[in-house]
Amino acid sequence: MAQKIPATVVTGFLGAGKTTLIRHLLQNADGRRIALIINEFGDLGVDGGILKGCGIENCSEDDVMELSNGCICCTVAEDFVPTLQKLLDRDQPPEHIVIETSGLALPQPLVRAFNWPEIRTRVTVDGVVTVLDGPAVAAGQFAADVAAVDRQRAADDMLDHETPLSELFEDQLACADMVILNKADLLGPEGTEALARAQRGRLRPGVQVVPAAMGAVDPAVLLGLGMAAEDDLSARHEVYHHHHHHDDDDHDHDHDHDHAHEHGHDAFESFVVTLPALPDPQAFLSQVTDVIAAQGILRLKGFAAVEGKPMRLVVQAVGPRIDSHFDRPFAAGEAKETRLVVIGVAGLDREAIAAALRDAARLMPAA
Repeated sequence: MAQKIPATVVTGFLGAGKTTLIRHLLQNADGRRIALIINEFGDLGVDGGILKGCGIENCSEDDVMELSNGCICCTVAEDFVPTLQKLLDRDQPPEHIVIETSGLALPQPLVRAFNWPEIRTRVTVDGVVTVLDGPAVAAGQFAADVAAVDRQRAADDMLDHETPLSELFEDQLACADMVILNKADLLGPEGTEALARAQRGRLRPGVQVVPAAMGAVDPAVLLGLGMAAEDDLSARHEVYHHHHHHDDDDHDHDHDHDHAHEHGHDAFESFVVTLPALPDPQAFLSQVTDVIAAQGILRLKGFAAVEGKPMRLVVQAVGPRIDSHFDRPFAAGEAKETRLVVIGVAGLDREAIAAALRDAARLMPAA
């Protein structure tokens, strides 16, 4: 059966920095075909160099626009599911789909839509990413400009105008697989850590909190979470039950006007640890969970050799969750070793991590 195409849902209040995060992602796609679903092209404001020569508005008659870096951008023309089908039916379907919701959208109904029979076998929710305005949340607000959020809500006939913003906020957190604390540069290291600690207490176990400035999050951190959120809706409880989104149309206008800055991935780092073949992969993976928690590692992925086995073991960790499976035999002449890429926020203690992984690799099977 063909592999499902992963989709990332990006949610968060007006002004939190969703558009800036997505713009940065597209600018650093490195040849990966990413499709972006938004309400209007004008909301994106992508740097002109990334767009093809044509004007944004009339780039394509069927609401799908090719970007010069291999990415695709499309609007929700009539309804979300037909738009998704149109993307999936392309001669060259995207490798990853990113969906930007309205600042007042509930992520749960959108995730639920991925269970529709027309698309269920073809696409999966890789993860729900909720973007927070760090300074605003630290100050007890949900957005820097609460009046603008209220104006957005008043203009939207689909919303229950009486529902407190606090409940919408809780819903966005309840559905999240990763929370981006944006504008962390305005909080400073101590303020960022205090806010991250406070948010972790409100989240499901294993949900990662990642600080960012100007929405600059490395695609290696943001994509590939592998959560299959549509199969896990019961854990993503909705606080806000009084909404009127009966048709799952969560794509209202979103006017994030954050200024784009050219920002590299200097806030994140990655390095490779090479180890010998593992005598006991289960004991190793069990220890790796502890190393990830102790060292604040966001992602760990790679391949391991196992003593006495001709196949290589694929290892992928997102926060505390580790998946592994054998994928193929080692090729003739290929080194039978373990190579793991460690990814995290800049400042990782590389020596301590490498030493801990080396120790874990030496573990022998229990007698």
